[in-house]
Amino acid sequence: MLDGRGLIRRRAGARLWLSGLWLALFVLAAVLAPLISPQDPLAQDLMLERLPPAWMAGSEPGYWLGTDSLGRDVLTRIIYGAQVALAVALVAGLATCLIGSALGLVAGFYRGWADRIISRIVDIWMAFPPVLFAILLIAVLGTGLSSVILAIVIIDWTRFCRVVRAETLNQSKMDYVHSAKVAGFTRLRTLLAEILPNVLPTIVALLTLEMGIAVIVEAILSFVNLSISTDQPTWGGMIAEGRTSIHQAWWVLVFPLIALFFTVLSFAQFGEGLRERFDPVLR
Repeated sequence: MLDGRGLIRRRAGARLWLSGLWLALFVLAAVLAPLISPQDPLAQDLMLERLPPAWMAGSEPGYWLGTDSLGRDVLTRIIYGAQVALAVALVAGLATCLIGSALGLVAGFYRGWADRIISRIVDIWMAFPPVLFAILLIAVLGTGLSSVILAIVIIDWTRFCRVVRAETLNQSKMDYVHSAKVAGFTRLRTLLAEILPNVLPTIVALLTLEMGIAVIVEAILSFVNLSISTDQPTWGGMIAEGRTSIHQAWWVLVFPLIALFFTVLSFAQFGEGLRERFDPVLR
């Protein structure tokens, strides 16, 4: 029989495999979009408007998930929408991780005035509702992919900062940190060579969670037409369009919603699986 830790490791492995498989498909679809897309994502043909998926009566060959109100292929637009989602997840997630983690390490290790200043800024920042704050920033910065990424970074660095600060405070009390000081390590070397490797599993797990959050924030902004150009396929934009024709063409809403749901869920489960796999307490 498996003990508690064995069950946790087995569950973490299943989460990593299942979520990793979907994320691999997501990345491949985004990278290989020009090669695997069956149609042009911007091509319109009103003679083919609202065609049902391939397994339903009235469908046309080559349009596997049907078409929207302008005759555009739904599957192709989902694949190209993955490019936008992947770009936002990677760039916004990594930038948020670097800024928030660096500030959290400084606050948690050096403490004193640095911790007080950073903690007060975090408290003030987190007082703003994140979605409304994002909409306000986009209104000021203007629409566009770079504005969406910048808005996510400005809002979400606090999540990394608070978690990494708390973890750094805990690690700073460990015996190995005191041993490093006795050995003559500088404070910076102790932070980078001793504490950072032990905080890194938490940072990596949090990074995957942040990537999922970035994807859903971009979808929300594109849903309200505050993301990139309406010509560029985005999952949020497709969901907004499909909402208006749910009774005539449900597939325009359902399929991008499924893609968004499984992508965000996979990021969350992948991060949770990494945490369970690499958490020293659970190993």
